[in-house]
Amino acid sequence: NIRGSKEGFADSVKTNTALIRKRVRSNKLKVKEIGGNMEEYFDVLNNKGDYTGKIESREKCHKEGLWHKAVAVFVINSKGQVLLQRRSPNKKMWPNMWDITAGGHVLSGEFGFQSIIRECKEEIGIILDKRDITFIGCSISTNIKGDIINNHFNEYYIAKKEIDLNSLKLQREEVSEVKWMDKEEIINRIKENYNGITDKEGCWEYLIKYYEWAEDNLV
Repeated sequence: NIRGSKEGFADSVKTNTALIRKRVRSNKLKVKEIGGNMEEYFDVLNNKGDYTGKIESREKCHKEGLWHKAVAVFVINSKGQVLLQRRSPNKKMWPNMWDITAGGHVLSGEFGFQSIIRECKEEIGIILDKRDITFIGCSISTNIKGDIINNHFNEYYIAKKEIDLNSLKLQREEVSEVKWMDKEEIINRIKENYNGITDKEGCWEYLIKYYEWAEDNLV
């Protein structure tokens, strides 16, 4: 009945609110030092993207294929070029491939926009403010490389910003170099079976959709 449905919805909202509060309080657990290495912790989601209330390590999430959040941002300049990073040759997934400007996992206790701000600063030394970034969409993806099972709920963002490449400080264990790439080159690489760029599901398609929207709206 309608009353029962409303009560069920209200209970669901209360449950999710409680989980979010618990998630924020658990912020101190998002990175933990183990044996000299910094272990990341993620909020575990179910296959619908809801918080389960569980927090697990990066290693366990990737080993067992537990669902968690990831983010990606494309920094675009006034010429419509996208700042791309080349992944380090030491990366387990997509080594030496050109990739999004920055991105990664959403740590326990974070929201997507916070992860974008953190990743940009950590990986390539770009300082962003919440007002600099625009959310453009989301998707789910599964990437399996060797013994890594990445089940992601992805969030995609755009940041319009002029960047002096000489001012950037790259996190060398993550990024080997950066460069501006024209829209046409990115589209051609996608058409050529992701020639030289990561074949991540969703993110490049959302970039193309953004370009189409920007062209239609003269942005």
